[in-house]
Amino acid sequence: MTDRLPHGRRSEARDNRGLIVDAARATFLTDGPAAPIREIARRAQVSPATVYRHFPTKETLAAEVFTEQTRPWWSIVDSGIADPDPWRGFCLAIEKLCARQALDREFTTAFKSEFPHAVDFAAMRARSLASAAELLRRVKATGRVRPEVAVDDLVLMLTAVNGFRASTLAGRVAASQRFARFVIHGFAQPPA
Repeated sequence: MTDRLPHGRRSEARDNRGLIVDAARATFLTDGPAAPIREIARRAQVSPATVYRHFPTKETLAAEVFTEQTRPWWSIVDSGIADPDPWRGFCLAIEKLCARQALDREFTTAFKSEFPHAVDFAAMRARSLASAAELLRRVKATGRVRPEVAVDDLVLMLTAVNGFRASTLAGRVAASQRFARFVIHGFAQPPA
């Protein structure tokens, strides 16, 4: 006899894992990383024991959520780098990164504070900065961006989005899009 679970139970376990991660993300975004496992389980419509079966500690669950939160960031920058038109790729990346930051609702800062050893933040930051530098290098080679624009300016841009206050998430995203247009205009090399 094998130790394999029937396909249906494995599928259900995978579904539960996805539900738990989605519920944890929503809970952490609204209540912060200190939110109790019971609340995450309630939102996922599973028992706390099911949450712990998939994630033995709250830190492992939070690390999974954080890792999933970072994937879209890298995907946005990678898409910008891959765009055959470096200017268009740069502009789209700026717009999408600002919107993503508005959706983050300071989750990253709260996560780092609550779980400072859950992931290798230094490695993630190094990867992010290297990707941003490549995005900027490509667009600078076209002469469409002011030569003094640096990666630190992109970091400052995202930090500024954290300061946006709006009564709704849609309002924050709309503000981030207006801000992105201003930033792109400010980064652009004026015509000679």
